[in-house]
Amino acid sequence: MVVWLANQAVGFGVLNYPRTAQAFAWGVAIGGAAVTATLAAQWPLGRLGSLRSPIRTVVAFGAAFALYQLTLYTVAVCVLGGTGAFGPRIIGQVLLVNAVTLVGLFGLSRVVVAAASAARRRRALASPARFA
Repeated sequence: MVVWLANQAVGFGVLNYPRTAQAFAWGVAIGGAAVTATLAAQWPLGRLGSLRSPIRTVVAFGAAFALYQLTLYTVAVCVLGGTGAFGPRIIGQVLLVNAVTLVGLFGLSRVVVAAASAARRRRALASPARFA
């Protein structure tokens, strides 16, 4: 929710989003979709504990992405309009950007974990207690 709030603050405060009821309603819809997507991602993670981490991550990402887009599309169709942003080409571009970002963040997390583990081993090997 903090990221969503920061996004809205930048949008309305810096990028001069229009201060209309519809713009504020879309902001609320995006926040609601983000919460829904987070819950959607947590559900498979809890049920796929026996699978390897990359598989769980891909399934959680797929569930979150699908429910996020479906939530926003439903709001567009039923309440706010603007379904043109949900064409296959646009959704495909968003999916690609999000998937590449996921792969990058997943890889970065692996590098950080490996570096932290190596640092702990070096500290343990250099510990004065080892020489006592």
